[in-house]
Amino acid sequence: MFDVIVRGGRIIDPSQDLDTVADVGIRGPRIAAIGADLIKQGVRGEVVYARGLLVTPGWIDLHTHVYWGVAPLGVEADTHCVGRGVTTAVDAGSAGASTFPGFKRYVIDVSATRVVAMLNLSTIGMAADHGARPEAIGELEDIRWAAVDRAIEVARAYADVITGIKIRLSTSIVGQDAEHSREVLRRARQVADTIGKPVMVHQGGTAIPLDDILARLVRGDIVTHVYHGLAEGVLDEAGKVRPGVRAAVDRGVNFDVGHGAGSFTWRVARAALAQGLAPGTISSDIHVWNVAGPVYDLATTASKLLHLGMSLPEVLHRVTTTPAACIGLARQLGTLSPGAAGDVSLFRLVQGEWAFRDSSGAEETGGARLEPVAVIRAGRVMGCTPAVY
Repeated sequence: MFDVIVRGGRIIDPSQDLDTVADVGIRGPRIAAIGADLIKQGVRGEVVYARGLLVTPGWIDLHTHVYWGVAPLGVEADTHCVGRGVTTAVDAGSAGASTFPGFKRYVIDVSATRVVAMLNLSTIGMAADHGARPEAIGELEDIRWAAVDRAIEVARAYADVITGIKIRLSTSIVGQDAEHSREVLRRARQVADTIGKPVMVHQGGTAIPLDDILARLVRGDIVTHVYHGLAEGVLDEAGKVRPGVRAAVDRGVNFDVGHGAGSFTWRVARAALAQGLAPGTISSDIHVWNVAGPVYDLATTASKLLHLGMSLPEVLHRVTTTPAACIGLARQLGTLSPGAAGDVSLFRLVQGEWAFRDSSGAEETGGARLEPVAVIRAGRVMGCTPAVY
């Protein structure tokens, strides 16, 4: 007997190289089986009829901001994640050592969305009102906020939900001094190495060259905002992918989309993709200043990568299997293998004309978009609502 059966959908599971029409059976909070006519084995709960839908492992958004009410950029996780087809949200540094306990109690523990986090190196996290008040002091502009011992202490205390360390290295966050930026990076590396988890680096518009940043990163680390149009991006002055970027990819550094309000441009994305620099992961960087556009949600960001020529399996790989590995949960999440978490995302691939904007406001018309229909999170079925552009 199954507790939930997803019946008759097109199952695409990149972790198993699977693309087939079949059923998914869930027992308790875990995937139990994939096969034909699982209904014959019996179901004690809900049958989700998925004919004509894409059935995938639960989507993982590797870059979100969901510390609503404390970090001024935070949005509510369930509205913008499970409500839009995402079963796991990785909060990218909204909370630091001093603010993380509240994040755990009042967001992580009570959300239907599974929420895990990259801990901000700054003890205050993103509590400074920087997005609404650009003149505000950035969370790492004063090096005293970058307390290595406190970050290690909290990362160890909440090791089950803290998946790495986040730093933002733009000059608006750390200031103009190059040596200060290098010290922030050095301290982040020290914390990451001590806890055995990756660094996620927000880059673009930095006081130090991108190559200097990449030189400190190792396998498993994450560079977010890969296609931004600011200074010190993945393209050099001639529009070519920097050799240092290719070297970082070769040694296992992950380059993440992190669309955001100011970090995704058609020009850079198209040029980089044409030169073979595909993102390792696709994420939204969803926050209060982009939920009404140009980001809207992860489904819209993923649809933009389809528009740019990535195949559907390639896109799905980057919102399921790869981000699960990035947060150390490859066997539990991002897969429909029996025994994995019972997280499933159901989408409709809709043909039409869709106005997609990048972070500069440039608009292009896409011919298809992914629309969330429902998610199953740990065996619980929840409906979704697509974004309205």
